[in-house]
Amino acid sequence: MERALRLGHITYSNCFPVHAGILDGGLGAGLSVVEGVPSELNGMLERGEIDVAPSSSIEFARHPDAYGIMPELVIGSRGPVRSILFLARRPAESLDGARVAVPTASATSVVLLRVLLRTRWGVEPSFHWFDQARDDPFAGGADAALFIGDVALRGGLHPALPFRFDLGEVWWQQTGLPFAFAVWQVAGGSPDALRRLHRTLVASREYGARSRAELAVRWGPHFGFEPAFLERYWGDLAFDLDPRMIDGLQAFYALAAEIGEIPRIPELRWAV
Repeated sequence: MERALRLGHITYSNCFPVHAGILDGGLGAGLSVVEGVPSELNGMLERGEIDVAPSSSIEFARHPDAYGIMPELVIGSRGPVRSILFLARRPAESLDGARVAVPTASATSVVLLRVLLRTRWGVEPSFHWFDQARDDPFAGGADAALFIGDVALRGGLHPALPFRFDLGEVWWQQTGLPFAFAVWQVAGGSPDALRRLHRTLVASREYGARSRAELAVRWGPHFGFEPAFLERYWGDLAFDLDPRMIDGLQAFYALAAEIGEIPRIPELRWAV
């Protein structure tokens, strides 16, 4: 008997619309769902502890021979993303040699920040990791810090800091392209099981889209957001890995390779 596929699930609210039919709508019978923040899921996928996950897009570029990509599915933005926020005490152009804190929970957003600091603002700061669920990087002396996911969405996040950048918006201004923060990556599973999972994920995403308002009411308390805020946030995100989103992904890989974050631009390999 074939074992159940182990599906990673990002605990932030941005992943929920794609997995809504699985978590709320009764789809995906037999799946084993494993939760974690992006960096945790990246590690579990690499160690073979899960089969499929909406994993940081930079992870595919770092392991292009180990993973395939599920078509059609992405957590992305076409402009402002609102949940990837870079805060600074002074202008980004003056951060050369500065102390910049980056969250241990992230992978892709950290590389995106490095790309933008180098190619848009022309600076090379000193990077330091912090736990965004526990630490205040500014109390520790940081000149700037990156926050991701639901932490970045919370109101009152260092409101006195004068320089605030939505990295989805900055990327859009820089390139005119969408940005793919996570793609569904495959490390295990039979071809038949993966084809079934792909159909389930597409149906789950469709359930999330058509039930968005109702889901925001019922799941708002779980994420700690008002329903109207959550519904608007979900509506602003992009979940379709269409040709333009793929262009944005490949442009990101080209810039990541240019600054030495990955050895080369990977060829995209599709899992189904």
